[in-house]
Amino acid sequence: PPSPPDGPRYPERLVDDPEPPAVLFARGEPVPAGPSVAIVGTRRCTGTGAGMARELGRELAAAGVHVISGLALGIDGAAHRGALDARSGHPDAASPIGVVGSGPDVAYPIRHRDLWEAVAAEGTLLSEAPLGARPAGWRFPCRNRLIAALADVVVVVESHAAGGSLHTVHEAIRRDVD
Repeated sequence: PPSPPDGPRYPERLVDDPEPPAVLFARGEPVPAGPSVAIVGTRRCTGTGAGMARELGRELAAAGVHVISGLALGIDGAAHRGALDARSGHPDAASPIGVVGSGPDVAYPIRHRDLWEAVAAEGTLLSEAPLGARPAGWRFPCRNRLIAALADVVVVVESHAAGGSLHTVHEAIRRDVD
């Protein structure tokens, strides 16, 4: 079921956000307390960038830091795979948090279906879109503001001169997130 701002599953960090979602849909566990880092970047990343994102995700999760990303191809997916790597070796590692631009039951991109299922099983998937909602271009900037709002720090591993990563940075700056 959807979670309104006064609901028990609504993330505390979003309650006082400048643009709090009116409702959130979730799969998995409630958003956990504790330190969190958003790891974002381009979908068309280099092998070095993907390796760095995976290593950051693994090391942060192993240190008890929740990794947040958008489950996109490239840097986002690599970061979450790293966080899941940490959990497979250390069940007490921090759980991943995915914020998506479709319904939480509509994997996009489709080739990340296994990653979506793993994040939902080991952590949390969040969306403003209801169940069954297809991805739409306008949903991704909305998703990026939530990624920034949920994080203590936003790390851009690799980015082009324009794109979603820089939108996430702008939203982090608006929220005084490093």
